[in-house]
Amino acid sequence: MTARDDKLVYSTVKGRIAPEVSSPRAPRGDGIVRVRRETQGRGGKTVTSIAGVGVSEDKLKELAGELKRLCGTGGTVKDWVIEIQGDHRDKIVAALQQRGFTVKLAGG
Repeated sequence: MTARDDKLVYSTVKGRIAPEVSSPRAPRGDGIVRVRRETQGRGGKTVTSIAGVGVSEDKLKELAGELKRLCGTGGTVKDWVIEIQGDHRDKIVAALQQRGFTVKLAGG
């Protein structure tokens, strides 16, 4: 096999060759959801970050939407971490514990 074969997109034997698509998987953690308050690198703005949820990407986005509605604020999902604008640690910890997660407050 030569270097040219690595970029093969069509073969007279097989027809069109589609690249294998792998779906992103949630990082494996220790089963504990960590909720922390962050301000560093955000222009002085406070963000509550939730890491270690360990569910699929669709479920993570759905959970982020529910938490944003609960807190009445905006937020996003970046690199398997939910970021909620503002300091809402107490509300988020209570909501996650109701959903059956093991939750810890992380950081100072």
